[in-house]
Amino acid sequence: MIRQNLGRSTRSIYLVLACLSLALHLLLAFFCLSVLQTVCVPPTSSSSSIPQTDTQQRQSTSHSSSSAVSSSHKLPLISHNEEHHKLNANTLHRKEKDSISDATEREKKLIGARKGIQKVKGHSKLEALFKHPLYNLPRPELQDDDWLLRVKTNEHKSDRGSEEEEMKEANDNDSQWQSSSEEEGYDKVTWTSDVETHPPWLRFHLGISRWELYNRKDPNLAQLTHYLATQRVLGAVQKTGGTQLKLLISFPNYGKALLKPMKQSRDAETDANLFYFSDFERHNAEIAAFHLDRLLGFNRIPPVVGRLINVTSEIREITTDHRLSRTFFTSPVGNVCFYGQCEYYCSTEHPVCGQPHALEVSLATMLPDLAIAPRRSWRSPWRRSYSRSKLAQWEKDPAYCDTVKQTPPYNHGNRLLDVIDMAVLDFLMSNMDRHHYETFEKFGNETFLLHLDNGRAFGRHSRDEPSILTPLKQCCRIYRSTLLRLRLLSLPDFRLSDVMRESLVQDLLAGVAPLLSEPHISALDRRLETVLQVVQDCQEHHTDVIYDDLEGYDQDYDQQPI
Repeated sequence: MIRQNLGRSTRSIYLVLACLSLALHLLLAFFCLSVLQTVCVPPTSSSSSIPQTDTQQRQSTSHSSSSAVSSSHKLPLISHNEEHHKLNANTLHRKEKDSISDATEREKKLIGARKGIQKVKGHSKLEALFKHPLYNLPRPELQDDDWLLRVKTNEHKSDRGSEEEEMKEANDNDSQWQSSSEEEGYDKVTWTSDVETHPPWLRFHLGISRWELYNRKDPNLAQLTHYLATQRVLGAVQKTGGTQLKLLISFPNYGKALLKPMKQSRDAETDANLFYFSDFERHNAEIAAFHLDRLLGFNRIPPVVGRLINVTSEIREITTDHRLSRTFFTSPVGNVCFYGQCEYYCSTEHPVCGQPHALEVSLATMLPDLAIAPRRSWRSPWRRSYSRSKLAQWEKDPAYCDTVKQTPPYNHGNRLLDVIDMAVLDFLMSNMDRHHYETFEKFGNETFLLHLDNGRAFGRHSRDEPSILTPLKQCCRIYRSTLLRLRLLSLPDFRLSDVMRESLVQDLLAGVAPLLSEPHISALDRRLETVLQVVQDCQEHHTDVIYDDLEGYDQDYDQQPI
């Protein structure tokens, strides 16, 4: 009896101790969980606390950014924890809805942070650079023949009949536009001879002249880049030709853009064992090339912007290209992918994938249609062999430039100097893929060169490719204006890497991540010193190195504080 009572008491004590132990463990676990949640909760402060800038340029960028954010509901992003869940139709649909607000808030914070980087303590090297006299040179007055396209006015129309017939024709044209808009989903247009009624892409086309693709001071340039970054996508088809995947994007106001998708991360560097003709095309290289070309004062690359698009709603669901639509699939981790049809890297082994729907792309402004503004393609005299074993003639003959100087169109005019400008640009961004260039046929040989297709630039930052500068080394000629700008960009107050970094920040994708990694930006200064050294070596052995394209101007630009 006594033993029985003792046994019961012992069991009661053990039970009480066990309950106390369990309660303590639960309290400890609850305490640890609350601490972890407190540490991991992100700050809820809005981007309004980021300092704002007051310049007109920054206001334009801010407007572009905010408009882009307002359309971010098309970009459902998946959170880190959700990636580990099982993917099925119901869960994916739920994730798209739940992630809309998170994606919008994240983009707002990133873009707000980008505003704060643009100007530090009221000092902007980029603004100072564009205010320098070398970037504000006097321009000759343009004649009617110096414009690529002109709006036909009543004075230019031929006599085609009575006033009633002309009014009838105008009404017919208006009704045709309206009918097209209603049937195809385009915006209704009311374009007249007044430039204010034209969309930004048309104003860009009408601004192309004999000497430059665009005027850097043109306020339409900011409107054009904003339009590319925010306009609703109406259609997407694959562009024919070329070696890698590219899409043609249509907008409701009849504008078009050339899309290149993100294929590799920004930090990835081209393998040294890979031939230049086998390299990937990079979307951020197209964007950075436009900014660099503008900083050099060339203005020969069509405006390019970065953008986040929804692979599903802005490509897959609206494309009429059956060849493209057949290549879409869902990856093992639930990302929507496609690969298209092309010569290189168009396969399931090299897909273009969203995250799970959002995809980074570059959008380049399309040039006027070839039917109204024909272009001529020229084979570069310093084109590479595109062979694993053969060398091009210029690689074997040190005096190759003497032959080029005797060959049209390089035997007169400034075409050879323009090719050397292009070589300087290509060397700075390490582009070995310049096999052709184009010009507008209307202007003949007296015009600028179009610097198109720069997707293989900025592939390698740890090594420079000196052969890209061969045109400068062999010919030893350069514009005086180009040389002075290069010297200006080598000075601390206008350092190329600094102004390039500041210029790239203006792009929308800079809020997601820097468009160029820091090693690529730093390499610009190193390569610039190489270019200046080559010019100096040429001056030591030749007397006619510098072509004075500033002759006749009253101001002595060599005496400017550069």
